[in-house]
Amino acid sequence: MAVTASAVKELRERTGAGMLDCKKALDETNGDVEKAIAVLREKGLSAAANKAGRVATEGVVESYIHGGGRIGVLVEINCETDFVGKTDQFKEFARDIAMHIAAANPKYVRREEVPSDELEKEKEILKNQALNEGKPEKIVEKMVEGRINKYYEEYCLLEQPFIKDPDKTISTLLNEKISTIGENISIRRFARFELGEGLEKKQDNFVEEVMAQVNK
Repeated sequence: MAVTASAVKELRERTGAGMLDCKKALDETNGDVEKAIAVLREKGLSAAANKAGRVATEGVVESYIHGGGRIGVLVEINCETDFVGKTDQFKEFARDIAMHIAAANPKYVRREEVPSDELEKEKEILKNQALNEGKPEKIVEKMVEGRINKYYEEYCLLEQPFIKDPDKTISTLLNEKISTIGENISIRRFARFELGEGLEKKQDNFVEEVMAQVNK
């Protein structure tokens, strides 16, 4: 199986490893990103993985309130030391993540958190869509795999394009901070609240409002 540029890009974003190392790992694993991550970790070439085993229990619970209290976010971001947790660089990162969550409205931090039943249901929907489009069954599986990646990009925080710089994902941003700061950093969990969520009401475009605030 030929290694695609998108697979190399995804592997780099998720591991922080160099482009050539990512290409070699994907060649070894026939283009399987998950197996390539394991290969890089075994070889000690994943910058983020080298620090991932270190305990990160310090950090901050950052809050962000938008629009006079119409959207609220709490996010816990961990680091290894209290010293780093108090630095302006770490606090700015936490603030950016909280604002991103307010605007992008993810459901999960990482793809591993997506419930298996929800994932299987989504795959079934995507499979039926592809078949209804008249696609041959032999390529439907590959199409579903590609569309599931789009699902992850929409709902998983680490795979979403960063609202301040859509050319990089939150995972890329996180790995950059890990490399710059020199400590393991983890986005552990978040909660997002929207006024009247779940109630029948007039629909306001809060996402556009948050984006406008971010881009000021």
